[in-house]
Amino acid sequence: MLPAVSPTTWSNARHSVEITGARFAELLLSVPSEAMATVDWTVADTAAHLVTISDAYRRMLGKSGSLSESPVIAEVIPRTTVDTVAQFNDVALAQLTERDVRTLAGRLREDIAAIQRACDDLDPDEPIDWLGGSRVPAAGVLAHLVNEMQVHGRDIARATGTRWAILPADAALFFELFLLGVTRHGYGHLLDWNRPEHRGRVAVEFRSAYTSPAVMVLDNGRVSIGHPGRDIDVKVRFDPVYLNLMLFGRVSRARAALTGKIVVWGRRPWLLPVFMRKMRLPS
Repeated sequence: MLPAVSPTTWSNARHSVEITGARFAELLLSVPSEAMATVDWTVADTAAHLVTISDAYRRMLGKSGSLSESPVIAEVIPRTTVDTVAQFNDVALAQLTERDVRTLAGRLREDIAAIQRACDDLDPDEPIDWLGGSRVPAAGVLAHLVNEMQVHGRDIARATGTRWAILPADAALFFELFLLGVTRHGYGHLLDWNRPEHRGRVAVEFRSAYTSPAVMVLDNGRVSIGHPGRDIDVKVRFDPVYLNLMLFGRVSRARAALTGKIVVWGRRPWLLPVFMRKMRLPS
């Protein structure tokens, strides 16, 4: 079992969400709001999406209720899986009609300030109810928000020819605090699907210059935290920035491998795709 979140890592997560939030808000005000940030979303839509997340996390961490006060969203939350997150986002965006980026940037800043105040009284490892019956440590909630701003900030910057940097130490928080955290506390129905489960055990060890060595184990369809150095099938050394972008479909696995940002080896490296098909993220 992994140890609880250290005070240093908690401090880093809080600092990262504050700095990344300020940068993202500034980016929103420096580009055309009608520009297409993705195939489906304008800059304004993307800003609204981030506010639906920051508003939800303000409520969750401040103990004021669930992800949303909206009965429509509250109904969708328990049955959301990785494969239906897009539908959840559509429902959330439909509930937030504001598309003025200056207003949205202000709301994002206000939400992050409220999140920081709530964190003053929180144990960073305290489990918070999340999508699909999963539970995420408070520090993991911050890491998820940081990652959302990093990835969507990159979308906006690439679409508008603006510079946007992602620091590896900040990107590493997503793996260390969110992915490992939700696996440790329980991912509920997030990974449910209507496919035959892989029979047998696949242990994958993850290493980077910015995280402690960690092992995740897929055992007959269930993912759990394992122990470094014990019966490892696949070893992965990763650049946190590229790992996150790959997991969310922004760069291909081939590109990550060819550039040396993701290196895979071990006694049974061919089993990594089996593991990743189960431990998947929306892209």
